[in-house]
Amino acid sequence: MVAASLIFYAGWDYRFVPLLVFSGVVDFFVAQQIEGHTEQRRRKQWLFVSLFVNLGILGIFKYSNFMIDSVQETLSFFGVPVSLGTLEVVLPVGISFYTFQSMSYTIDVYRRETKARHNFVPFFATLSFFPQLVAGPILRAKQILPQIERFPDVTPENVKFGFVLITMGLFKKTIADLLSSPAQTLFNSDAPLSWIETVTGVLAFAGQIYGDFSGYSDIAIGIALLLGIQIPLNFNTPYFALSPVDFWKRWHISLSSWLRDYLYISLGGNRNGRQIRNVFITMLLGGLWHGAAWTFVIWGAYHGVIISATHMLRGTALGQWLAGIKLRAFRWLQWLFTFYLVCIGWVFFRAESVQDALTIIAALHSPGSAVEAQPFAGGLLAMVAVAILLIHCIDYGIVHGRELITRRYARFVPLLILGLTFTILIGEPGYEFIYFQF
Repeated sequence: MVAASLIFYAGWDYRFVPLLVFSGVVDFFVAQQIEGHTEQRRRKQWLFVSLFVNLGILGIFKYSNFMIDSVQETLSFFGVPVSLGTLEVVLPVGISFYTFQSMSYTIDVYRRETKARHNFVPFFATLSFFPQLVAGPILRAKQILPQIERFPDVTPENVKFGFVLITMGLFKKTIADLLSSPAQTLFNSDAPLSWIETVTGVLAFAGQIYGDFSGYSDIAIGIALLLGIQIPLNFNTPYFALSPVDFWKRWHISLSSWLRDYLYISLGGNRNGRQIRNVFITMLLGGLWHGAAWTFVIWGAYHGVIISATHMLRGTALGQWLAGIKLRAFRWLQWLFTFYLVCIGWVFFRAESVQDALTIIAALHSPGSAVEAQPFAGGLLAMVAVAILLIHCIDYGIVHGRELITRRYARFVPLLILGLTFTILIGEPGYEFIYFQF
């Protein structure tokens, strides 16, 4: 397993294999020191070593140039133009994922939620587990380490469901690649577009990032099942959410739960009346985790605001009254408004600059745009909506249909795989997975 993972990672760039090994060696040693000390002060000091090393690696490779550029822009704004230069560094693929996984191990040992391991090979196999190494889901040592230490038997049900997940993940990726064209038309265009083309582009990116990322997660989970390893699902029909809080319980579940358990709770959670502050800080840093750009910072802050507003509304009489409404039409309105808020956030996530994002959002709210739409724009919008719904149907089947797939309808699995594989083969050439950049 370790050999396969290192070969897999070296296939991207062999120069960063030592960095992965270094991160694992440090946290393997640090966890033993934390467990070996009873004095709380010494335990905390060793935990800080782990955090310093992991966050330092992230800071150097991912955020150093962003910070240098920000300082230069700030000084220039105040009339002090300087040229500080930038570091010539390449971002190691998957660095944000495996540093979070490694930190979760030392934090769990510090909290006495798991035992420090004294056999490096199983621990490093956990950290470098190749199916999800470069784009998640983000695993915690206590989720996967016990499985790798004993390697469960590979059951026929797991093999069947694993192949279904791999095929469905590739199918989602195929749909996502088809949606990339209208998204690029909007976000990479210098010329103004009509309102309907703007709406189509925003919806296309919402579908693209959902199909692309959830597709990768499905493939990773499916490959793990072929090895007998159970990885939790990472998506649960997120665009069916009825509030921003509900959305983050369904989208990138491994990241949202990691931020909740290791950052939000560490900040104090909802104790001492600081829930709103802690939610905002958590989402702000969650946005920065995604990328070193102000667009990601604003995206995280934006979600922090709408989640905080949701919590504040729930604590009012109006919020309690709204929660008591059982009308189906009201639920549709909740869904529509939540999806609208999420799509506004995706504009900041995808845009090349804050100014571009604001321009697109302004165009999105200008249905009387004077720019004429292309003749096929309306039909393309309908196709995008159908594609997003199709991805959701696949997601719903994965979440709720495992029993049916592996047992009741097991004889149809080969036909399902063949049909989806045919669709994948006739699709357009694929693009790199979006979350490889994080």
